[in-house]
Amino acid sequence: MLNQFSFFLVILISVEDVVGSHVEDAVTFWAQSINRNRDIVKIGCALAEVCPQSNSVFGNPDLNKIYAGLFSEDKCWYRCKVQKVISDEKCLVRYIDYGNTEILNRSEIVEIPLNLQFPDVAKKYRLWGLQIPSGQEVTQFDQGRSFLGSLIFEKEIKMRHKATYQDGTIVAQAEYGNVDIGEEVAKKGFAEKCKLPSNNNIPEEKKTDPGQLGLGNLKSPIPLWGHRPNPSAFTRPKGRFNGRMVPDLKTKTLVTFPKERLAVGDFNLGSNVSLEKIKQDQKLIEENEKLKAEKEVLLENYKELEMKVEQASLELQRAKATSMELTKHLENTLHTHVGTRMKSLAAKVEILKEVRRVNINVRCGDDLSDAVKVVAEGHLVTPSSLDNLEKIWEEYNLAQEKIQICQNVNEGDILIAKRNEVRQKLYTAVEVFIVEVDELSLNKRLKILQELSASLEAVYGQTREVTNAEEILQKFYEWKQGKREEFNRVRTETDASLQLLAEWFNSTIKFFDLNDEESLSSEEVIGNVDEILEKIESDVCKELEISLVEQGDTDKEIILNTYNEVLQKIRSEERLITIVQAKYKASIEFKKQIMEWLNKSPNVDDLLSIKKTLKGLKAQLRWKLVEKNNLEEADDCDESEIEKIKEEITQLRHRVFEKIYHEQEEYEKLTSLVQKWFPELPLLHPEAGILKYMNSGGILTVSLERDLLDAEPMKELSSKRPLVCSEVDGQKVLLKGYSVDTDTEATVIQRAARYHKAWRETKEESGLLPLMFLFLCKSDPLAYLMVPYYPRASLGTVQASTPLSTEEALKVMKGVAHGLHTLHKANIIHGSLHHNNIFVLNRERGIVGDFDFTKSVSQRTAMNSMSIGGLNLMSPELKVGQPASPSSDLYAYGCLLLWLCVQNQEFEINEEGIPEVDRLHLDDDVKTLLSSLIYCRNSMTAEQVLNAECFLLPKITLIAYPEKNSECEEKGVFEEGNLDIYDEKSRNSEDNFDQ
Repeated sequence: MLNQFSFFLVILISVEDVVGSHVEDAVTFWAQSINRNRDIVKIGCALAEVCPQSNSVFGNPDLNKIYAGLFSEDKCWYRCKVQKVISDEKCLVRYIDYGNTEILNRSEIVEIPLNLQFPDVAKKYRLWGLQIPSGQEVTQFDQGRSFLGSLIFEKEIKMRHKATYQDGTIVAQAEYGNVDIGEEVAKKGFAEKCKLPSNNNIPEEKKTDPGQLGLGNLKSPIPLWGHRPNPSAFTRPKGRFNGRMVPDLKTKTLVTFPKERLAVGDFNLGSNVSLEKIKQDQKLIEENEKLKAEKEVLLENYKELEMKVEQASLELQRAKATSMELTKHLENTLHTHVGTRMKSLAAKVEILKEVRRVNINVRCGDDLSDAVKVVAEGHLVTPSSLDNLEKIWEEYNLAQEKIQICQNVNEGDILIAKRNEVRQKLYTAVEVFIVEVDELSLNKRLKILQELSASLEAVYGQTREVTNAEEILQKFYEWKQGKREEFNRVRTETDASLQLLAEWFNSTIKFFDLNDEESLSSEEVIGNVDEILEKIESDVCKELEISLVEQGDTDKEIILNTYNEVLQKIRSEERLITIVQAKYKASIEFKKQIMEWLNKSPNVDDLLSIKKTLKGLKAQLRWKLVEKNNLEEADDCDESEIEKIKEEITQLRHRVFEKIYHEQEEYEKLTSLVQKWFPELPLLHPEAGILKYMNSGGILTVSLERDLLDAEPMKELSSKRPLVCSEVDGQKVLLKGYSVDTDTEATVIQRAARYHKAWRETKEESGLLPLMFLFLCKSDPLAYLMVPYYPRASLGTVQASTPLSTEEALKVMKGVAHGLHTLHKANIIHGSLHHNNIFVLNRERGIVGDFDFTKSVSQRTAMNSMSIGGLNLMSPELKVGQPASPSSDLYAYGCLLLWLCVQNQEFEINEEGIPEVDRLHLDDDVKTLLSSLIYCRNSMTAEQVLNAECFLLPKITLIAYPEKNSECEEKGVFEEGNLDIYDEKSRNSEDNFDQ
């Protein structure tokens, strides 16, 4: 019998416990054996470790091979097989350990090692004895799938195996507790039971449909025995058919006379043969051939009947076996019918309890109803004073703008008076607004709305725009009322049925209590218990149906529209609260700061006083410097007197710088007042120089002069511009002189101000060399820039004397990347980055030096022809005349990083002057960064450089092979004399100290 069905294999009935993982339709699902739980965890851990480093699938994927796919919902890796190649970029895969499918990009499908290439964890199951009804609608199909999912998804199910298809699908009876899942699906009408075969009702010309055996809804019927190869192997012994004897047609003798022989022979007999004889013989021949043809037909019919008898016998045997099995099952079922029915009912009631606890509020829209109530009852009303406050704010800001652009003092006085009136009005409006607004209530209301929107979004998801708000809410209330009435009616019927059952149990307990004196007959006790149980099961199933079956499109539309309307109202109120809160904070700040200046205006007396004091101190300092020079030039100079004067000079310089710092602090205060409240101060007090200070970003000072400093000329470093070294408050500083004229002076101040502003935002974390002061020389057309002086701290000098280790080099270059990121974020291109304007602080932090502020970016780039270690720092695009860009700065940065990393290795340079990085023995992360900097500059930013793996890891050891150690030993490392030569060459660089 097994050979008859070539497309499936009947197996011994076995039982296993599984957990449902995916549903395909109302009778087909995927599940995992409970025994494989640990395997699933191990698989997930192994995939999470190997997949991020694995190669993506290229070419035509192997449909029989196991890969790993990145699941779109949780971005985790799972084993999968490619089902179909949809396009060059996308493939349909099935997650073999869970059963679900998804369309993935090729980049999200990767190879996995052989130790993960083992059979699927999830198996495909089909409910025994069920099939999908023909002509089932899509909606009912989806509902059936959802219903089966609610019964098996992530639940422990007992599977009783019945058969297995060739594709591995297991036909089984599924049970959850005492609930037969197949029966539940069939009761809901999502599937129909297959009819068992019978010999009596199967026509001879039709064969059994495998779907009727519960083995799936197969499209092709079982082929006839006559169509199978070698049918004789299945025939019975000859001579009997349906209990009747039949003649052995093969043994019947029929004498045949060939026509040719009869005709010729008879005519040769002469006249003794009559024509009548010839006609009789001819007739006998024709009858003989006719009998012969009938014999062949009878033989064929005999074989066909014999085959049908064989098949009928086999089907009879199968029907007898099925009947015996069914009889045995019914006998066993009858013994446990009451218990099974009660267990089934108890399981359904248990599910119903959970459904009543969780599902009723959402399905009836109670959560949305509560949300509508919250939004409607506590809705924030726009403060009446807010509109007036906004208008006065606009009027005040306009008055401030007019004062700021005014250049006439008389006109300014009029504008200031008008502004003061508006300011008084604004102050009054602010007080009214502050009194009207309850900040505590606003914060509390905002928190309630945020929690409400978060809970609703967790249930209903994203929102969409809706219209006709009143109509939507009215329809929702009507729908909710109808749903609530339906739920209450069904629930009342269920409660009444359960109450009847409880009363029946009470009477039964009394009947079986032998000590109870009340006498009841057995018929009174048993009564209509079957009807009670039937009614309870019907009512419980009906309540479960309206509670678990997915809502219809109309219900969903009403709920989603109401949800969207509620969310829109919540968002609108949140925006209003945010606006009111922001205006409230601004009003509080305005009131707090303007209190001091409401009835008075600031003055610059303190600043002018400091300037006057500075003028006197500088005069004293000049006089002491003249006195010192006179004593030093005298023939009989007194050394003790000279030392005394030098001490006085030092104290005077200290006091001068102290006052300059106080002057800057006063400027900062006045700048803040100008920007916030009093834009008229520069107009009213031009002698204070407030506007000049503001335009320079606070870097320009008019109180500092070159001759007040004890500056030491640095002749060896002044080949391009004057450089002097001095000391300010114990710190060594460098004064860099730039030749300026009327046109370039403003440009230098502007460029220095932009650089200073970029540094000031993060200061020490900026990665830039700070600018201390910028001042103009009164006697010469020079502008001096004061910066910290780090002697012998340039990257080139450090590498020439005591080269950085690989770890130190990475720390230094990370700081340099910070500096470039700071500049590029401020839209500043360095244009002249090289080893002499990068400074190494304590061998662990690198900073980027400033550049020549008298030159534009293109001028700085054109003059930066620095080369180091055979590397030209000018990027290829600059060599062909393209403008400088952040990528050209990063190219120079990449060359410097390569110079630090290669140490003694040799590297090749291609025809375009670009170094070959791939062949170098470097750490993979460093090599990746260098390749991006040197080859893929347009897609690399300074911020991405900071996030490179080689900078994120706490410690990296670069791989450098010292093949050239012997040569280095022969040539010798830089000695003191060589260092001097190197420094001499460095001085010839145009941007040597344009740090």
